[in-house]
Amino acid sequence: MNGSRQPDDASSPGLPGLVGRWGFSWQGLRDNRRGEWWLIAQLLLITAHLLPATPPPAALGLLWPPALSLLGWATLALGLLLAAQAFLHLGASLTPLPEPMPGAPLITGGAYGRCRHPLYQAILISSLGLTLALGSLLHLALLLGLAVVLSSKARREERRLIEIHPGYVAYRAGTAAIVPGVPGLDWR
Repeated sequence: MNGSRQPDDASSPGLPGLVGRWGFSWQGLRDNRRGEWWLIAQLLLITAHLLPATPPPAALGLLWPPALSLLGWATLALGLLLAAQAFLHLGASLTPLPEPMPGAPLITGGAYGRCRHPLYQAILISSLGLTLALGSLLHLALLLGLAVVLSSKARREERRLIEIHPGYVAYRAGTAAIVPGVPGLDWR
């Protein structure tokens, strides 16, 4: 197989076709041409959320308040709902890579009227919820790692969006990046 060829035909149905339309390639995994390494880092951090609370609050001599745990589970549920909303608004323009889909329109309404990267916002809200629910220092570190990775991934994506969509600069000036008013997560 040629290293620059996409793994599957982009016109084929199902997952292979979708992966091809997103622009995944073996070469991209080697040289990060479409931001594949950012996606891998994101997926590793999200998957690590499946680990148990480490250390558990009891190991630190803490009795984790049930109300805080309940608030955390509710925050996680909110994050998942916000992610579903963002998925629906993005539609066929959705790609997990920080490289915009060729020919995709600029989406500025719905969830994208609240912030420029509502999927990243939803991931961070979900991570915060799990951190609160479990009272875990490990999950707090994962949340902070996700904030760094998603902020960097979003900045890479925005460089391309500015090149592709003339209206992106105005949209960026008036809409928060990921979390309004939070340094590192809101640049305008």
